[in-house]
Amino acid sequence: MSLRLPGIFIFLMFAHHSFFANTDSLFKHTEYRKFLIKPSRSAFRAVEPNYKLRKIILLSSSALLTTGSVFYLNEAWYKQYNTGKFHFFNDNNEWLQMDKAGHVFTNYQLSRLMMNGFQWAGFNKKQKLFIGGTIGLAYMSAIEIMDGYSQGWGFSWGDELANVLGTSIAISQAALWNEQRIQLKFSYGQSGLAQYNPDLLGKNFYTQILKDYNGQTYWLSINPTSFIKKENKFPKWLNIAFGYSAYGMIGGSYNSFTVQQPDGTVLRFDRERRFYLSVDVDLTRIRTRSKFLKGLFSAINIIKFPAPALQFSNKGTRGYFLYF
Repeated sequence: MSLRLPGIFIFLMFAHHSFFANTDSLFKHTEYRKFLIKPSRSAFRAVEPNYKLRKIILLSSSALLTTGSVFYLNEAWYKQYNTGKFHFFNDNNEWLQMDKAGHVFTNYQLSRLMMNGFQWAGFNKKQKLFIGGTIGLAYMSAIEIMDGYSQGWGFSWGDELANVLGTSIAISQAALWNEQRIQLKFSYGQSGLAQYNPDLLGKNFYTQILKDYNGQTYWLSINPTSFIKKENKFPKWLNIAFGYSAYGMIGGSYNSFTVQQPDGTVLRFDRERRFYLSVDVDLTRIRTRSKFLKGLFSAINIIKFPAPALQFSNKGTRGYFLYF
């Protein structure tokens, strides 16, 4: 199931942010026209947003996107495989746990998105945390249950625990700090390994982003200034980032075949974990009056900003001038 997560999430993320940005502009335009037509003593007071309408927009659009994406998955994916009795599947040793990192990331971002949406719609903090924050988990758990009935996979407790962890990271920060001081981010660079198993790792750039774990990196991006109470000169938008990736995987649990070049050379790929230290940019802390830019910055802030990085693995330390 993990190979399908990023595409679903990215679609939901950009659709929601684009829609909310447009409706904000619509409200502003409508409220301004009302002010011109019916001036009053309270003309200079802040106009109260129409939260009832916003709730309708949020809930209806979320329901539409969720239902549509589940229907699409069923038609495009599950119908290819026979369904049977509900069963479990242990994939915890696959892909050096990169797929589990993908589950944590996806659920964190879905929870963050929906909590922002609930705040925009005027829900109170408890509703924002316990309803908005868990909608993404419910959605991903439903997909996991669908996997449980598919003979191609099964319900994975490792996946579900990763789902819960991602949701918990988002909700706990919103509850404690009313902001995300530690963000989960994603970056990708082509690994060059997909050509050796394109059916599993992807046949083109788009499918490789989703399937080739060798090219994916997941990050914990921490904002230092949010933890410092005293005034300081450290840029508020500058983060310290810790990354994790893996390489040398042309199969899930192990490399089940060898690759031989035309000249007879046999290629060997050693599976290895890689850890990174870098800097990052928190785009949500860049000041702007534009609601469109705020929405855009929030949407693309899921991507780790390209920057210098140090890589640590069992093969030693390596530096990058720019790491994507």
